[in-house]
Amino acid sequence: MMKARHWLYAAVPLTAAFFSLCMVIGALWIPLKAELAQLLIDRSWRKSLAGVEDARPWPWADTMAAARLSAPRLGVHLIVLEGNSGRNLAFGPVFLDGTANGRDMVISGHRDTHFRYLESLRPGDRLGLTRPDGQYWYEVRDLEVVDSRYSELVIEPGIDRLSLVTCYPFDSPLTGGPLRYVVTAVPVKQPRSLSSG
Repeated sequence: MMKARHWLYAAVPLTAAFFSLCMVIGALWIPLKAELAQLLIDRSWRKSLAGVEDARPWPWADTMAAARLSAPRLGVHLIVLEGNSGRNLAFGPVFLDGTANGRDMVISGHRDTHFRYLESLRPGDRLGLTRPDGQYWYEVRDLEVVDSRYSELVIEPGIDRLSLVTCYPFDSPLTGGPLRYVVTAVPVKQPRSLSSG
């Protein structure tokens, strides 16, 4: 009886340590997966620009790199994926379906990984978007929080615009929710000094 009790006393802290380690690994897995995915996706983007057809980031991927988004003042460079799905959002920002090759483009991303930097953008910041057909520059004009229950993002094919969308607030412990943070940027002809914004 005494040996069993000693074993139980030793097992409780070990079990607690094991479950704590599992929780830490679980919490780190999403950001680590997001970063690793961006490295693989970046490699496939470079292959795509070099003319390799069907340059998927990994063999079973059901998405492809569609563009490179940058915020030079913040040192941010991300590959944007095709296919607006929750699965693809786990790997990087995605184009809203039907907007990747249009003039009014919408890119969404998770607020706690790839689009965390949106909270640091300010009006006047420059955004670069490189697509297979060239590089385009935008200037941030509006930063707003909208309630998706009452407002809808309207795509207007005749307007040149880039919208970046993520959930809000950035530091909420809860996922989902109706609030969206929307960054609206308009085209500019030439980038001014990129280090100044």
